[in-house]
Amino acid sequence: MDDLRRPTGFLFTLLGLILTLYGLFDSGVRAPLDANINVNLWCGVALLVFGGCLLWLSYRAKS
Repeated sequence: MDDLRRPTGFLFTLLGLILTLYGLFDSGVRAPLDANINVNLWCGVALLVFGGCLLWLSYRAKS
């Protein structure tokens, strides 16, 4: 049985990458929460970090 952290990590990393790129290249689109903070960029970075941690834990447990 494969570790569940691996596909979940890939999912979060992919979603984080998409959201980060969207926040970087289309910075004119802002969430209505705060006009000064790029919410897409920061949430994308957080998803990338979380997905990377899951992938790292998955590969570390395998070896």
